[in-house]
Amino acid sequence: MQTAPKVDKYLDNEEKELIEAIESDYYEFGESELTAERLVFLQQAAKNTVNEPRQKISIRVPKTDLARLKAKALREGIPYQTAINSLIHRYISS
Repeated sequence: MQTAPKVDKYLDNEEKELIEAIESDYYEFGESELTAERLVFLQQAAKNTVNEPRQKISIRVPKTDLARLKAKALREGIPYQTAINSLIHRYISS
């Protein structure tokens, strides 16, 4: 049985608080309750972010690096390509 992905460790505190607020149907940024209209807006914004168009690339890496990356991703409970995407995103965002 596969464990749930541990993606929360890649989130900062603000992102964790926002997810918690949305999942609990409570929006604490100016409104006391999350309205149905606001929830639909936030869900659509999330879908637009997650479903951003992707560009296929091809790179050559040493076999040992790829094996270690796959092993680490497996321990983290995420696909190795997701791990690569996360590394790239963190690199360009910092």
